[in-house]
Amino acid sequence: MSYPNFEKLVEVIKKLRHPEDGCPWDLKQTHSSLLKYLLEESYEYMHAVEQGDLKQMEEELGDVLLQVVLHSVIAEETGGFNIESVSKVLAEKMIRRHPHVFDSNENNIPVEEIKKAWEEIKQEEKKEKKKYYIDHEDTIFPALHSAHKIGKKTTKVNFDWDDHQQVIYKVEEEWQEMKEELAPGVGVNKERVEEELGDFLFSIAQLARHLDINPEDALRKANKKFVKRFNTVEDILNENSESFEQKTQMELDSYWEEAKRREKNNK
Repeated sequence: MSYPNFEKLVEVIKKLRHPEDGCPWDLKQTHSSLLKYLLEESYEYMHAVEQGDLKQMEEELGDVLLQVVLHSVIAEETGGFNIESVSKVLAEKMIRRHPHVFDSNENNIPVEEIKKAWEEIKQEEKKEKKKYYIDHEDTIFPALHSAHKIGKKTTKVNFDWDDHQQVIYKVEEEWQEMKEELAPGVGVNKERVEEELGDFLFSIAQLARHLDINPEDALRKANKKFVKRFNTVEDILNENSESFEQKTQMELDSYWEEAKRREKNNK
């Protein structure tokens, strides 16, 4: 089995990083400077999947792969890892974490048992490094996802609310504490408000979890709904040969309500 186009890709990236003949922009990049692009490309691929656009998925996945290869080439330049060693480590990990496929070949094992075994193997791999049941590794994801993940772990050790009604009380408590920080006549302490806002968002994430809703997905859908309605407001403005700059907030609010009515009628 050969992958000529993948090998060509690696050579293209190495050419871009050539100290004399390479691209000035690519030569300036480091592992740290590229992090934002890895995140952006991953989300763009997620969007393509949500749209069900295979052609776009192919292109966006290529952009994700670009980041993987670029990081590997940069590391190789300083005597670190390379794309071959990355592939080797990954292949070994997949084999190690799938003993039911590569050892016993028991393909009829229930999915829940496979997931449990996967977690046990992961914990065994991290035994020497991991000191706490929940640690900094659980906070490295997007914030809402991390909050959801942390809550799922605490419930396994019986540190959780009994039901969503109890979480609602916690949400209301955190909301009240934030309101107190923003009460009229009280100087706004941004650091305190940020802390209370964080507590409020964390409790909202736990409410979502108790309702079996992923808060990250819920917020992504809310963002898309807002953008769709805002685009409709812009369409209404264009229909009337108007612009945002010409309208007051009250007038735009009325267009927003019109956008909501159009959305409802189109369902």
